Amino acid sequence: MLPRRLTDTVFTWLFRVFSFTGVAALGAIVVFIFVQGIQPFFVPAAKTIRLYIERFDRITINGVNYENPQGFIDVPWDSKSISVQFMNRGEERNLTFSLVPEKNYRTAIVRPIEAGDGTVKFPDAYTCTVSYPGTVAALTQNITVILPEPAYSFVKFLGGMDWRPTYEKLFGIFPMILGSIFACLGALLLGVPIAILCALFMSEFLPAKAAGVLRGGVELLAGIPSVVYGFFGLMVIVPAIKSVFKTASGNSLLAAVIVLAIMILPTIIAVSEQCLRAVPRSRREASLALGASKMQTAWHVVVPHAKSGVLAVVILGFSRAVGETMAVILVAGNSVQLIKSPLEGIRTLTATIALEMGYASERHSQMLFGVGVVLLVMVLILNGFILLVRRNEGEDV
Repeated sequence: MLPRRLTDTVFTWLFRVFSFTGVAALGAIVVFIFVQGIQPFFVPAAKTIRLYIERFDRITINGVNYENPQGFIDVPWDSKSISVQFMNRGEERNLTFSLVPEKNYRTAIVRPIEAGDGTVKFPDAYTCTVSYPGTVAALTQNITVILPEPAYSFVKFLGGMDWRPTYEKLFGIFPMILGSIFACLGALLLGVPIAILCALFMSEFLPAKAAGVLRGGVELLAGIPSVVYGFFGLMVIVPAIKSVFKTASGNSLLAAVIVLAIMILPTIIAVSEQCLRAVPRSRREASLALGASKMQTAWHVVVPHAKSGVLAVVILGFSRAVGETMAVILVAGNSVQLIKSPLEGIRTLTATIALEMGYASERHSQMLFGVGVVLLVMVLILNGFILLVRRNEGEDV
């Protein structure tokens, strides 16, 4: 008796520990994404002006001498000017950046900049680089001023039309939100009727053995990696659209819709078929006993009885389509624009994260986390809608 009680106690605590660890890890991931995603809307990217000095042995910045400067040199964000003195090819030179500090760590550089024989460049809206020729042609001396990026407007983020993260620092994701929604809704409109009809055929009209074979094939299709569907779309669907509609490129919203519809078909078919088979046999027999045909029973008895489960599966398929990445990247065209035709290219939210996270840094990287937060909220809303539907229907699927 004692070993059994001890075993039960040990396993009970193991289950508790593993459950708590899993929930805590999931919660930590969600919190991390939310913190990183909302940070750029409340705090500036930096609270100082940063200077990056390259190939200078000695330099004076606002009266402070620096010997062999390495890394960043910070200057208060509300400084009215930055005065730089240095030696270049044996001559003493002076460079002054006139600044216009505003509110909330927002600072602008007055243009033009008098730099003598130096070359002035603005790599992006918050960066200015002045280059002077060195003793060796390939080794120029560079002074880079990086202004603090203020907190970004959340309204501008959700409603902005332009996504230009590298130069103008514009992070509008409205075209991507619409692209994701259009692609997913199109996939549902194309795929859901086919999936439900197929599930109804398997559950109501096919013999048990044939339905079992077909069910195994559908489940096998559900396990195929998404990149395989994307490659199929790139090699077959994209050229077909280009040939049929005589467009310059077949990478378009239509191609994304077709690929996503093919991808969600196995999932919706498999789970919908289970929901339809779960309808009590007595409902079917009662309908047939009243003189209804098998088709009438399927449409007017079986489908309505399982409608909450089928609707939940449809929303689940929508959630999968929203989160799809690789297949969409291969066929959608990845153009950040408001489209006027399904034959134009789109970019989804997931594609933006996958394409740009590899080289993004600082504010750009934080904004990609913000895109992830938007995706997470969309999926949470869809899952909440599933729970609401099931509660209203009062059915356990």
